[in-house]
Amino acid sequence: MNSPTSSIDQKAPETDNSSTPVSIESQLPAEDAFPKASFTEPITTKEGHTFPQTIAHRGYRALYPENTMAAFKAAVAAGAHALETDIHISSDDVIVISHDANLKRCFGQDQKIKDCSWAYLSALRTIKPPHEPMPRLLDLLAYLADPTTNQAIWVLLDIKPDNDPEKTMRLIASTIASVPPTTNGTTPPWTSRILLGLWTTSFLPAAHAHLPNFPITYIGFSLPYARNFLSIPNASFNLLQKSLVGPYGARFMRDARALGRRIFVWTVNEEVWMAWGIRKGVGGVITDEVEKFLDVCKRWEDNDGAGNGNIKTKMTARDFISVLCFQLAATVLGIVFWIWFRDGKADRRFRKRVLIGQPQSQPQLQAKVKS
Repeated sequence: MNSPTSSIDQKAPETDNSSTPVSIESQLPAEDAFPKASFTEPITTKEGHTFPQTIAHRGYRALYPENTMAAFKAAVAAGAHALETDIHISSDDVIVISHDANLKRCFGQDQKIKDCSWAYLSALRTIKPPHEPMPRLLDLLAYLADPTTNQAIWVLLDIKPDNDPEKTMRLIASTIASVPPTTNGTTPPWTSRILLGLWTTSFLPAAHAHLPNFPITYIGFSLPYARNFLSIPNASFNLLQKSLVGPYGARFMRDARALGRRIFVWTVNEEVWMAWGIRKGVGGVITDEVEKFLDVCKRWEDNDGAGNGNIKTKMTARDFISVLCFQLAATVLGIVFWIWFRDGKADRRFRKRVLIGQPQSQPQLQAKVKS
């Protein structure tokens, strides 16, 4: 299939396939293994009220085909503060943007992305109108670097755990390096606009080796597994929202905040859970409904930051049942996930290494790492 003309006439970054795997025995910093993502702080209004950032889930997914440039541009135009997106790798080592590893759901082709070349992938169009092409990470970064784009927009990269950690981080690093953060040198560097989302600790060594100056966040639904990342300085948390409802979720949020960690929640499309996110003071709400969440924030602000009767804030019996179902499924899947992606000795050594020299004023952190 012929590849359509790209908006960016640039080849995929060349990679050195002969490079050897990264050794985690290399020297690591003690107190700041990864930097803090200061750009993810909640939004404070002129009236002094604080709201979560609006993070567009795969772009403006409610209106456009997910993970397409049309969806990303629509989210930015609607007022989103950040974009959440997913990456996979083509057969010729191009980082492409897609949630699914298989093309069936979005593009109608029962093939795996890893088995397809970029030339083939670029010619596909989404099933959902207006039938958009699959972008590369390169295309998204070029859009964000354009001076006409809001330069405060940042990206949360959901790096799927079925990718090889070493190869994935190396390719992400080379792709980022191939796109200057701005054409005029006046905007923030990529280290202040990209948050690396990791599902497992197995990605930590490669992330630190190839992208040491980029902040990280844990993505997942298992709170027991999430506690592994409490031992990683400055790691934030991007968690399934319903996993945080109830006493165990409240305890996790207290522990994370005691260590100064930011929490984001996904995927929040119902008004009652949007209000929950505002009330709980999360750092960001990841949603398909960008304008809906912005409207909830506006109505909350209009009532002097206290919410009002026009916003649904009370959970119904149906909401509670939904939470219980989600948490039951998350528990089962969490056990499977833990077994499948359980820490190896190398991952545990990495987490212990970054704890060396940690301040003794953080007793909660000392109990998190188990060998």
